[in-house]
Amino acid sequence: MINDVSDHPGSLTQSGWLEYIRRYLIVESCGLVQDTGLRGISSNPAIFEKAIIDDHAYDAELRLMGSRGLTARAMYDELSRRDVERAADKFRTEYDETSGRDGYVCLEIDPHLAYDTNATMIEVRRLWTAVNRPNVLLKIPATVESLPAIKQLTSEGINLDVTWLFSLPRYRQVAEAYIDGIERRLAQGKSAKGVCSVASFFVSRIDAQVDPLLEKIIPRGGNQRDLARHLLGKAAVASAKASYQIYKELFNSRRFEILKEKDACVQGILWAVGGAANPDRGDIAFIEAIVDSSSVNAVPVETLSAFHNHGVSKTKLEYNAEDASRTLDRLSELGFSIDSITQTLEEQSIENFRKLFDLLLETLAKASLPQAVDFTPSIIA
Repeated sequence: MINDVSDHPGSLTQSGWLEYIRRYLIVESCGLVQDTGLRGISSNPAIFEKAIIDDHAYDAELRLMGSRGLTARAMYDELSRRDVERAADKFRTEYDETSGRDGYVCLEIDPHLAYDTNATMIEVRRLWTAVNRPNVLLKIPATVESLPAIKQLTSEGINLDVTWLFSLPRYRQVAEAYIDGIERRLAQGKSAKGVCSVASFFVSRIDAQVDPLLEKIIPRGGNQRDLARHLLGKAAVASAKASYQIYKELFNSRRFEILKEKDACVQGILWAVGGAANPDRGDIAFIEAIVDSSSVNAVPVETLSAFHNHGVSKTKLEYNAEDASRTLDRLSELGFSIDSITQTLEEQSIENFRKLFDLLLETLAKASLPQAVDFTPSIIA
């Protein structure tokens, strides 16, 4: 997950993964790797639902599945698995050439399992066996209930993308669960080589939650107004910088150095970068603020294209890192708790993705009917 550092437009110093999946994209992915530095693909039910609507490459398969009497869930399982397998095969060269640092494709499990530890482990094992590709990461949410699953599944040698991360304390728990899992695997006499994991932060959403709260304070005037103005647009980047310091603390520790000597890989940080939280700040302001050569950026097509056209790849994640925690702490001076905000974001995101997953199943059921169906506009997270 580490690329050479460059300082010119159009090239990510960190690994660039695309939050997008299409049949034609899978075919063209080799060109994207060459042109934009694309190093992997991340998918989820919302992305797949949009693909079903927009990409007619699935129509014939869906109607055939409908004629076979498959349920919508079985259709999703089969189609998503095939797409992920094809994409993983396309990125296998990248995976092999980087000794497993890059070239991954992510597949998200059913979000309805987010708060069920045992069901999560059963589903991850099932998908891992079905896909049977070393460069696939199975996405599970970073809930409290997932922590034992992270430890156990890692000990079994299964690659995980621990997603929907917002809070710093939860990130520490996730990273420590991964390290615990590696230690357990080694204690069982098994090799840690080839076991990969990333922790996916959706930090850009923090600004979308915090900034409206700050904007309500600004009209009040006084010291609170000045502080709110100062903090506006800074919480997300501060969270990213603070989490990166935790990452360095844990994975540069003597405890993990011992594991690295036994072929263990660090659990990478993945920044899930959507569109700009505030369009007035530009389309790539956030992605430029968190560039670093030891992490991953997962971005939509539009953001990747914009960065390719006019972004500057210069490491900034360490700039003023010592001020990051202070920035987050100062929210409490205005009556806000960053821990409460991030917990709300976790709960809202999982609930939203449950609805999106159900919408996907409805879309698949309609698309498999013999007659053409007009779809309503898709809801995109």
